[in-house]
Amino acid sequence: MNDTILAIDQGTTSSRAIIFDKDRRIVAQSQREFTQHFPKSGWVEHDAEEIWTSVVEVCRSAIEQAGGTPAAIGITNQRETTVVWDRHTGKPIHNAIVWQDRRTADFCDRLKQDGLEETFTAKTGLLLDPYFSGTKIAWLLDHVDGARARAEAGDLLFGTIDTFLIWRLTGGAVHATDATNASRTLCYNIGAEKWDAELLEILKVPSAVMPQVLDCNGDFGTTKRDVLGVEIPVRGVAGDQQAATLGQACFKPGMLKSTYGTGCFALLNTGADQVRSNNRLLTTIAYRLDGITTYAIEGSIFIAGAAVQWLRDGLGVIDDAGQSGELAARADDQQHVYLVPAFTGLGAPYWDATARGAIFGLTRASGPAELARAALEAVCYQTRDLLEAMRRDWPAQARTDTILRVDGGMVASDWTMQFLADILDAPIDRPTILETTALGAAWLAGSAVGAWPGADEFAAGWAVDRRFEPQLDGSAREAKYAGWRDAVRRTLTDAEL
Repeated sequence: MNDTILAIDQGTTSSRAIIFDKDRRIVAQSQREFTQHFPKSGWVEHDAEEIWTSVVEVCRSAIEQAGGTPAAIGITNQRETTVVWDRHTGKPIHNAIVWQDRRTADFCDRLKQDGLEETFTAKTGLLLDPYFSGTKIAWLLDHVDGARARAEAGDLLFGTIDTFLIWRLTGGAVHATDATNASRTLCYNIGAEKWDAELLEILKVPSAVMPQVLDCNGDFGTTKRDVLGVEIPVRGVAGDQQAATLGQACFKPGMLKSTYGTGCFALLNTGADQVRSNNRLLTTIAYRLDGITTYAIEGSIFIAGAAVQWLRDGLGVIDDAGQSGELAARADDQQHVYLVPAFTGLGAPYWDATARGAIFGLTRASGPAELARAALEAVCYQTRDLLEAMRRDWPAQARTDTILRVDGGMVASDWTMQFLADILDAPIDRPTILETTALGAAWLAGSAVGAWPGADEFAAGWAVDRRFEPQLDGSAREAKYAGWRDAVRRTLTDAEL
């Protein structure tokens, strides 16, 4: 059997197609960025048609490079980003509302004031925040002319990006998502593992728009020949952070990974236990394989690599992201500049939707190097916020000796990874394969069709490229972190530190 698998990695800023063989080697790859739309302050949108076009282009390019038809397709996607489209024409009724978007903050506040947050948290493991899909669906139905009536008549469909891609790839034959993406909607009961009628009623979302929920290694149909030029079964789907958890082979309870892309997301495998957070972290589905669900605690940071993009595109102090670590290394150690990158609010563990970015500690001597260092350090400080909350929530397993497995574009920076180890006072393992999100999606599909090994053999093949050990003096570590906590306190608007 052909052992190559096509992974579609549809991210926040670009769409990628990577073809792996069963030895995890990249056979072919293609990438295309797409437009970010910011119609109002705090609003972020994508053109779903542009996303679709970009996905088709990169898939066709990768298949042509590989010179053969992959055995299956795995899809991983930016989570929570919301699309509603016409079931008859396939056309979206509005731009996709991106996970970073904050337009439904007032709606979330009203639900909280009505005492409903505990209802949502108990059933979904989530908090009432604009981050999640449910309030975005409600906004689209209420603000696009005629949308609610069409939805109630059964003429509209909802999906996160994976669902929209599956629907298009299969020519409208399959309207489905996987359990991980479903668990991020505010509409899915992660204990009963079904769409929750009470939550849908509160949000005023008709159940007819919701997709079928399958296992991550389920059968999501077959691509139409006129789409990619070949027919390929779609046999793996997982949200990007859960796919990275699989790609990092974090199959055992207590294993921890953190992905540094546009945002930063740390997931701690809690096995069959739904660990409920007392520190405003999320309880979520890590993966569901062959009907068996594994849960996780997750901490979500909205701005990580996006802060580096801001250095490049907003301030113009670097020409490409790779320069940030080199510039940070030249910063004056005597300056203590803190950037709180609340460009779209603050995520875990603060969940302050109205907070905005701030810089503290500037002097006349502060320059590009100090700003670059502050941007990279902010990602590391936020990671420590998450890990400390996890240790309080699950002290039996989230031990202080846990090794953090990292992936994503930012981990290529040795400077950043060393500071991360220093501020966490914990070892950091960077794997030999950094494309762990795409690899996780590929493993789901490859193992589902029998072309790739099962979980145990796959985990045995995971390899470390470099381990970063903490080197910073303890008193210096705590002084730096105390400065960060003070900067966050000064930035918060409606949450407590």
